[in-house]
This record gives sequence, C-alpha cells and structure tokens, in this order.
Amino acid sequence: MTAELPEYYFRIRENGAAVFRIDTENRQRRIEMDQIAVINIRNGEVKPQGQRTLSEADQAEIARWMEERKALLAQRDIDDIHRAVDYLNLTTQWAQSKATDEQLEDVTDRLLLAMHDLRSVLVRKKADRLSKG
Repeated sequence: MTAELPEYYFRIRENGAAVFRIDTENRQRRIEMDQIAVINIRNGEVKPQGQRTLSEADQAEIARWMEERKALLAQRDIDDIHRAVDYLNLTTQWAQSKATDEQLEDVTDRLLLAMHDLRSVLVRKKADRLSKG
C-alpha cells in the first residue's frame, strides 16, 4: 500500500457507489473509513449519510468521480458491442464448421429471434438518422 492514501474511497455498487472519507489521523494510525454518502450514477442523486452535510470539497470530489465513472461505463458499453460483433462472427464460423445438428437445434430459434430483433432496431434507427440528415 502506498504511503499516501486518497481522501475518498468509492465502493462500487450496482447503480453507483457508497462514498467514504479516509482518515488515518488518529492515535493508532489505523485506516478509518467514514461513510459520507451514497450516490446513484443513473439519476445523479447524492444522499448524505445520517445527519451529515456534505462540504463543497465532498461534493466536488463526488461530481468528479461520477463524471469519470459515467465515461468509463460508456466506454465499456461500446467495447461490449464490439465484442458482440466478434462473437457473432465466431458464432457464424462455429455454426458453419463445428456445430452438430443437436447444438444447432438447441440455439437456432433463439439466435434467429435475437438477430431479427436486433436487425429491426438497427434498421429503424438507421432510417431515423437518414431522415434527420
């Protein structure tokens, strides 16, 4: 562990994080984590814990973290989509060269429905973009 600890720690949760202030300035030199807030990344809500009032520094650090987290999640989303394209190509290769009749029977209908749904959405969205431009 480094000698310098950050002033805040964000414990990731499903829709955001629990925010802790880090304190090592005590007699035992122990690391104490005082939960100061819970944040919801989806709606931007910040709930101070207990009767606490967040300082401007607390609010600024939370806002900075939320922006970084949103950017990271957006980057992960597009990475997942690029991986999905790779998986579709690998699935095509598998279906063409390796899949048994039983395996194809097991997945064909679900794959066709998912691909039809995806194609419908993509075609509609493309048409919307073309009509705007």
